[in-house]
Amino acid sequence: MDRIVDNYFNLHVMAEAFPAVLRGFGITVLVTLLVIVSGLSVGLGLAVLRTQRIRAVDLLIVVYIDAFRTLPQLVVIIVMYFSLPYAGLALSPFVTMVLALGMILSAFAAEIFWSAMLAVPRGQSDAARALGLRPRHVLTLVVLPQAIRLALPMLTNRAIAIGKGTALGTAVSLPETLGQAQSVMAIVANPSPLTLAALFYLALFIPLVALSRVVETRFGPGH
Repeated sequence: MDRIVDNYFNLHVMAEAFPAVLRGFGITVLVTLLVIVSGLSVGLGLAVLRTQRIRAVDLLIVVYIDAFRTLPQLVVIIVMYFSLPYAGLALSPFVTMVLALGMILSAFAAEIFWSAMLAVPRGQSDAARALGLRPRHVLTLVVLPQAIRLALPMLTNRAIAIGKGTALGTAVSLPETLGQAQSVMAIVANPSPLTLAALFYLALFIPLVALSRVVETRFGPGH
């Protein structure tokens, strides 16, 4: 038991690692927020584009959605970071993580928004058009508000799942929470910094999970 405490809960080592892990945590929070905002915004935009029923555009969006829903997060991150420089576009680890995870989230969000929009009863759109509303007003005033409400429970869960992918930033040397903890661990030869990193992740994602439960309760089926 003493060995477990000394190896994983060494307060002296954790105190030594705290400043570095805290800096990494700041990067983790920033990347997570940017991924969620950009991913949901782009996903909503793609779903709205699909309502225009332009075959070529719709096909491209479907290919985009299927590709990024299928590929593992780590593969997208590594390909984007190590392959794009050969095309003359070198991205920083921070930009790579935001773009890669944001694109993955946008693919899932686009499909969720689109499914929610299709779930809105067609009769409501027909009634709005009968009242003289233009197509764009039918979309923005009638369909989207209801679709967003229906999509929120699934979106929150998916955003959290993809947001945790920030830990994969170690693959491209992003100094986020886990990367900083691993760096300190290598120096002090003690895994306690990983425990500290886990506590930081809990501090970030427990409130988000709690928020997702509130959203599910408030906007889930039957509410």
